[in-house]
Amino acid sequence: MTEAAADTPFRAWWRERASAHRSEVTRIPFSQLDGWGFERHGGNLVHTSGKFFTVEGLRIETDDGAEARQPIIHQPEIGVLGILVKEFGGVVYCLMQAKMEPGNLNTVQLSPTVQATRSNYLRVHRGGRTRYLEHFWGADRGSVLVDVLQSEQGVWFWHKHNRNMIVQVDGDVPVHEAFRWVALPELLALLHSDNLVNMDARTVLGCLPRELLPAEGRTGAFAAALRRSYETGSGTAAIRSWLHDVKGRGRWNTRLIPLDKTHGWTRGSDEISADDGSGFRVIAVRVRSVNREVPEWTQPLLAPREEGLAAFLVRRTGDTLRLLVQARYEPGLLDHVELAPTVRTPPVAADEEVPFLKDVLSADPRHIRFDTLLSEEGGRFHHALTRYQVIELPADHPAGAGDHHRWMTVGQLMELVRHGHYLNIEARSLLACLHSLR
Repeated sequence: MTEAAADTPFRAWWRERASAHRSEVTRIPFSQLDGWGFERHGGNLVHTSGKFFTVEGLRIETDDGAEARQPIIHQPEIGVLGILVKEFGGVVYCLMQAKMEPGNLNTVQLSPTVQATRSNYLRVHRGGRTRYLEHFWGADRGSVLVDVLQSEQGVWFWHKHNRNMIVQVDGDVPVHEAFRWVALPELLALLHSDNLVNMDARTVLGCLPRELLPAEGRTGAFAAALRRSYETGSGTAAIRSWLHDVKGRGRWNTRLIPLDKTHGWTRGSDEISADDGSGFRVIAVRVRSVNREVPEWTQPLLAPREEGLAAFLVRRTGDTLRLLVQARYEPGLLDHVELAPTVRTPPVAADEEVPFLKDVLSADPRHIRFDTLLSEEGGRFHHALTRYQVIELPADHPAGAGDHHRWMTVGQLMELVRHGHYLNIEARSLLACLHSLR
């Protein structure tokens, strides 16, 4: 039995919570959306409250005059993704939540202590309060260890970012039955289980400060090189300059447009889809759940048509592990470009060549250091799955970087992730996965 599959008190609690979360998610036509509708002028899909999010159109123009259009989620609110931490017997524990999201393939996944949009915690939905929010808000909150604005998927969201927070508490915190203190080493090990630790938990774990990371426990040459990679954090000024150079080359000109103006897409009775059958669809669902703030609601979801891939290629340079990091363009990002894994598919454009994809797909299984299928945001995306991998290149591999890739250490990424809009959502997820390999 593997470490991730071993039966533990957490696993017993998880089975109980999974069975307790009785829910039903059903696809419906757009006409059955309650509180949502298409605007008469422009056709944007909006909520009657003017809150939550909208589905609008995006126009993308490149330097060579090419143009693309697509729907995109516009959610200008800044939400809170926060994990409470506390020491028990010298071990750091995280207060985690078993949370149902309508887009999750397996419905319930492990979430941060607080995972809430502004509309949620202001109770626009007239549901229950957001538990434990008081620990992240106001003068009486705990000791703030991390508080940084981070982006989300720039191919599906327009300028979306959330506060990623880690707050340490010392006093007693009553634990609701849907929450559990999980030792940080065990939590990181759970990243090796398919579709268990959700995206919002992973992005916060990717922002972990060095002092919270558990002591290294693995042995062998790879683990030793990884440990030394954590210790090498200098040189980020040159990385930032390179990233700014890439941004300054100005590949994208993007702007929001009415959804009705997304030529090449068709709105049917129950989905909005690309005429060529590529990319994703926008669908509508009805949700019933006994364990959410609101027991029943309807909403749109973005549904990808294929499984994604996010992979870091790594190699040992001397005695230190280095990661091949990509400066990736995504039209919905605030600055258009952030640091990403070596390979991310599907590509932004349908005809885009993906450098290093062959190296990932042809990798010797013995050199794959991490390989797990994980879900993206289940509150906005329907069955959005990404295979996350860390693959070590053989020593004789001709590993040239190219204009849009750079070799970096884990320590350099950890230095950059302390600041917003440097590492994209997939890079932060993989950084959390790297923590599990220490």
